[in-house]
Amino acid sequence: MTSDRFDPPRASRLSADRQEGATFPSVPEQNFHVRRITLIALLVMAVVLPCVYVAAMAYSDLRAREADATDLTLRTVRVAEEHALKVFDMNETLDSRIVDLTEGLDDNGIREREAEIHEKLRTMGGGYPQVAAVSIFGRDGNLLASSRFYPSPAVSIGNRDDFVGIRDGRDLEHVSKVMTGHVAGEQVFNMGVDRRDAHGAFAGTVSVALRPSYFDAFYRELLGSKDSTPVTMTMVRMDGAVLAHYPRSPREPTAMAAHSVLADALAQGRRAGVVQVRSNVDGEDQIVAFRHVGSYPVYVLCGYRTSAIWAGWYRHLGVLILSMFTPSIALWCVIWLSLRRLGAEEEAWQRWQAEASMRRSIESAYRQSRKMEALGTLVGSVAHDFNNLLMILSANVQIARRRSVAGIDRELTAMERALKSGEALTRQLLGVARKQPLRTETLSIERWLPACRELLRASLGAKVSLVIDIGVDVWPMCVDVAELELALINVAVNARDAMPNGGRFTVRASNIPFRHEDGFPLTGDFVQLTLEDTGAGMASDVLARAFEPLFTTKPKGMGTGLGLPQVFAFCERSGGLAAIDSAVGAGTSVRLYLPRATDEPEADRPAETSAAESGVPQGLRILLVEDNAEVAAGTEALLQMMGHQITCVFNADTALRLFDDAHARQARTGEPLPFDLVLSDIHMPGAMNGIDLAEAVLAFEPRLPVILVTGYAEELDRARHVDVRVLSKPFDIGLLETLLQAIQRDLSQSGSDPAAHPAD
Repeated sequence: MTSDRFDPPRASRLSADRQEGATFPSVPEQNFHVRRITLIALLVMAVVLPCVYVAAMAYSDLRAREADATDLTLRTVRVAEEHALKVFDMNETLDSRIVDLTEGLDDNGIREREAEIHEKLRTMGGGYPQVAAVSIFGRDGNLLASSRFYPSPAVSIGNRDDFVGIRDGRDLEHVSKVMTGHVAGEQVFNMGVDRRDAHGAFAGTVSVALRPSYFDAFYRELLGSKDSTPVTMTMVRMDGAVLAHYPRSPREPTAMAAHSVLADALAQGRRAGVVQVRSNVDGEDQIVAFRHVGSYPVYVLCGYRTSAIWAGWYRHLGVLILSMFTPSIALWCVIWLSLRRLGAEEEAWQRWQAEASMRRSIESAYRQSRKMEALGTLVGSVAHDFNNLLMILSANVQIARRRSVAGIDRELTAMERALKSGEALTRQLLGVARKQPLRTETLSIERWLPACRELLRASLGAKVSLVIDIGVDVWPMCVDVAELELALINVAVNARDAMPNGGRFTVRASNIPFRHEDGFPLTGDFVQLTLEDTGAGMASDVLARAFEPLFTTKPKGMGTGLGLPQVFAFCERSGGLAAIDSAVGAGTSVRLYLPRATDEPEADRPAETSAAESGVPQGLRILLVEDNAEVAAGTEALLQMMGHQITCVFNADTALRLFDDAHARQARTGEPLPFDLVLSDIHMPGAMNGIDLAEAVLAFEPRLPVILVTGYAEELDRARHVDVRVLSKPFDIGLLETLLQAIQRDLSQSGSDPAAHPAD
């Protein structure tokens, strides 16, 4: 067993031994290529010939099955058409007899003879199983006589489509859609004719209500009464409305997908034919034969599910493949094993040559990994120390500001500008180390985005036009504003480089909710920022790697490969996502999905009042825990200037001992705790860090408020799971003062006035 550790001297010795032939004996030359070509040719023939035979037989079988299915639908639809024609002819005769029965009678005359007419209607319609009811309706659609009821109930069909259509002379409505009949009280469709008075004017209708179930039963007998039959039967009007259908479906159809086919057939004068359509009843493809029923506005259709054809074809194909390929597999295995053996022989000496190269690659990758890990640790440590220096400088500048030292305002302003630059540098360093904490805040995009117009124009240059399109009532976002600005600038710079001759860069903002059923990797409410350009676009291979760190297609010295990766990392760490669409010549669209904020934007919140204005007692007893003496001194001096009493210790272990002693004294003498607040750094030497101290302090009673300070993203994420306030370095002194004022108000409202305690 060899070690994975690469030994350069040993590699040199192996190289020398190979050159001299002392360690590794020479391998006789063999013509691997000719042997491989011969075996591959045999294998191809052994595979192709059976496959061609199976494909030809399968194709022939599929065509035969489709032809049989088509022939079956044609025979069946012809029988169904003859049956429907007989039923409709009989109904037409029945309608004519009833019209003759009421000839010369107006609505009042029919009502006067209703009993006699009822008996005749019951006699004429009662002998047919397909007839549910025979009815006579007046000029206004009121029921005058019926075969089912005497006396007739107060029923009107004056607004029903079939009545209105017959009255207006539309032939289609002589056969109605399926409905629950007012007279029959069941699912029916009506065949109706108009009645005319002595002057030829419309006097009402005669309607025969037919049961769709009668046709369903006939179709069931015609198809053999099998629930699993692949054949379907349907009767439809010329407009596609379904009158009867078998087999029954849980979702009863109201219109057939073949309606357009029927319309084409009518337009071409075709009364019969065969088409292949997708059914809207079960969503399957079918071979459908259709025939026009006499002169009536009705078609009958017989469909054969192509899935049944394919199922039978698959079974036959399985048998064919099994019988054909079983003996062939043995031959394939023999040839394949021969190729494997040949490949093993060729691979042996290739591995022998590649071993040293592989070890060098592994060692190089290992060194690179360790180097990146060390770089991250080094940069993170440098950034942490630099943060402390910025904290010292910031605290002393604030002290000088608060003491109102005359004559140095210009110098203090310059130092504050330097602090801002140093803070930006620290963020970049922590970004390289992946330890940059996000300073999220609630942002109103409607107010913020127009203010960034000049910033984007500067990034795009003079040749590119900028369009900002903000939707209506766009939700506020919870983001790090500085990181969002950087993301927009990175995308804008890439867009500018993609449009050297000018173009248009569009920024759109809109709301978009994602739900579990959407299949999107995010769920919840998000704001979508769409950044589009009209540039050259990206090829598919470039698009696939666009978000990879250090990947760039720009010339050397023109790009770092960190722009789009920063956009992607920012969106992910904000709880959102970034996506990109592009094609060569079609421009690029980058979409940022950022989470909706649940609270109001910072600019919309009422301004905090000072402790003096709100009547909050001045002065908190603060335990300051900071391992850096200069940072501690500056912070202590600043807090004392704010009127607070400070006790400073340099590690969490000492701070916890102070609390243990204080609680012990409290238990013995009832003496209150000497502190109102703990302000602690997180990263400190010793057995405990600031988070451990916060958890221990919060476990005591009474619970004291804790403020933690850190510059590391991983510590910031962990601290947010503890019930404490967290500030990221270098923090704004004004923000700390606001937090202290809020804590003072809370203590005042709870009855624990910090000013009531004597000074330590």
